[in-house]
Amino acid sequence: MRDELRAGVAIYNAGEYHAAHDAWEDYWLDLDAGTDDERLLHGLIQFTAAMHHARNCNWTGLSGLVECAREYLDGLPADYRGIDLATVRAYLDALHEDPEYVERVAPPALTHEGEALALSDLDFPAAAIAAAVFAEEKPGFEEEVVEQAVEYAHADLEAGEATSQFVALVMDFARDEANRGIVYQRLTQHVDRRASRERDVEGLFDVE
Repeated sequence: MRDELRAGVAIYNAGEYHAAHDAWEDYWLDLDAGTDDERLLHGLIQFTAAMHHARNCNWTGLSGLVECAREYLDGLPADYRGIDLATVRAYLDALHEDPEYVERVAPPALTHEGEALALSDLDFPAAAIAAAVFAEEKPGFEEEVVEQAVEYAHADLEAGEATSQFVALVMDFARDEANRGIVYQRLTQHVDRRASRERDVEGLFDVE
C-alpha cells in the first residue's frame, strides 16, 4: 500500500487531481469496507475528486464529495499511514463552510511521511504505478505498451540486472512530464525489440 500511496500523492501534487485516484483505486477495491485502510483510500479518492470539481467550479459536485471525504476520514489518526490527514481534514472543513474557499486558498499539498512528494521523488515501485496511471489517463499512449515495459522492468530486477533500460525508461515516463512523449517512443521501441527476441526463441527447445 505504501507504493500506491506515494504514487497517488505525487500525482496529486503535480496537479493531476483526476488521475491521482487511479493510483489508489485497484488497491482500494480489494479492501474490506469499513476498515481503516479502506476508509483512508476512499476518503482520499473523494478528496481528490472534490479538488477536480473545485478546479472546474462545479460547486454542487464539490459539496457532495467534500461531505463524503469528511465522513470517510473522520476518526482516523491525524497521521495515518504517513499521510497528514489533519491538514486534509482542516481544508475539507473550510470547504464545508464555504465551497468557494477554494478560490481564495489553494488546495493543500499532500504529504507522505512528512514529505510533499513530487513525481521526481518516486522510486521504481511507485513510479511504475504512476506510469500506468499516466498511460491510461493521457492521450497518445497505449496502456499495453507501458504495462509490458513495467513487466520487463520487474523481470530485469528479479534477474539482478543493475542497469535495466526498462527500469530507467519507466521511471522517466512517470517522472519527466516535459519529455514523456519522447520517452514513450523509446519505450515502444524497446518493448517491440524485446518481444521480437522472445518470439525468435519461442519453441526452439520444445520436443516434437
